[in-house]
Amino acid sequence: MPQLLPLRLLESVGLRAPSATVAAEDAPGGESAAAAPGSASSRAAAPDARAAASAGASTSSAAASSAATASASTAASSTAPSSAPALAAPRGEEPSTDTGGPLDIDPALERTGPLSIIAPRRIGESDLAVYPLSLGASVFGWTADGDTSLAILDRFAALGGDFIDTADSYVGGRSEVLIGKWMRERGNRDDLVVATKVGRHHENPGLGSVSIVRAVEASLERLQTDRIDLLYFHDDDPEVPLEDSLATAEWLIETGKVRYLAASNFSADRLIEARILASAGLPKFVAIQAQYNLMHRAEFESALRIVAAAQGLAVMPYYALANGFLTGKYRSKGDLTADARSVRASAYVNRRGMRVLAALDRIAAEHGVTPASIAIAWLLAKRTIVAPVASASRPEQVDALMAAAGIRLTRAQMLDLDRASE
Repeated sequence: MPQLLPLRLLESVGLRAPSATVAAEDAPGGESAAAAPGSASSRAAAPDARAAASAGASTSSAAASSAATASASTAASSTAPSSAPALAAPRGEEPSTDTGGPLDIDPALERTGPLSIIAPRRIGESDLAVYPLSLGASVFGWTADGDTSLAILDRFAALGGDFIDTADSYVGGRSEVLIGKWMRERGNRDDLVVATKVGRHHENPGLGSVSIVRAVEASLERLQTDRIDLLYFHDDDPEVPLEDSLATAEWLIETGKVRYLAASNFSADRLIEARILASAGLPKFVAIQAQYNLMHRAEFESALRIVAAAQGLAVMPYYALANGFLTGKYRSKGDLTADARSVRASAYVNRRGMRVLAALDRIAAEHGVTPASIAIAWLLAKRTIVAPVASASRPEQVDALMAAAGIRLTRAQMLDLDRASE
């Protein structure tokens, strides 16, 4: 679901009477952080994880949490609420619209109009809370030159963005250099949550202990900071025992150089192994990255989604716009060029792709926004999603990305998009 107003926030503005217990606070990404993201005062230990094997129980808990939060949002959108709305019907009464796994569309989805307040979403079992859109920095120093990259970051921050996603391998580290320059010049490091990845840089490949430590030290230098808020293992490394990689991350966390750990492109089985190791005292993953969008669904909507829900992992989908295809830029073979992104997007220029674009166009017109905003809003309506990762090559493109968090799709619109993309 698109982020709904936290119940505590509703209480503070007088739209809901205070209560002793708020069930919705247990849902990953459903509550604002108590401290500002990235600030030193917010460095608190993450609570104990739920058991990895209790997927069914976790799924039911998530359903109850979303239903409670949906009720609060309905009250907030009413001009004169007279009483708290009833909770949605149990999940068992709703048909699944995904390719497999637990139902992840809130049954109480018939609401219209934009959200007036965009509440931060919590990153898994951490004390980090972010605006529900992560600015992808893979284009910085590549399709966006240095000055343009800084302008994109300025526009992102001006619109309320605070979550930046990069990697030590993006343009050989140039992306991190530009982000570090921007943070130093603007003096805004404590206002941001910075995520980077290690494991692919040609100088520090893989997840061996030496490579991880050297990669983190190099990233800290390029970013001109003393800490990485969220460190991803960029890819699984089957040649290195996972416990060794996690033990190295534990040392980095203890020294304060890394705050929380996450995984990118890990399989469901590997995530289960990681949680078992965490039960023995090693660091937990609090988030994962996986390719997920309207054109690429089956890989995530299976065991990976079930494990993410069971473990309370925040999901940050990358290629949220399918290499630009979901912006509507590529509608025929004549729109394709020779650049790398266009080549990847060419795989979607087919009958299914045109069907998805037609649905996006129709729903975008109903909301008065761009197709890109609707494509990201569809992701945000999925219960395990916290902040899709999307990039911009020009500052003016940032507006459509940020607008997605304020869009509430109706259940009918979600079903239209699901069916068009099957």
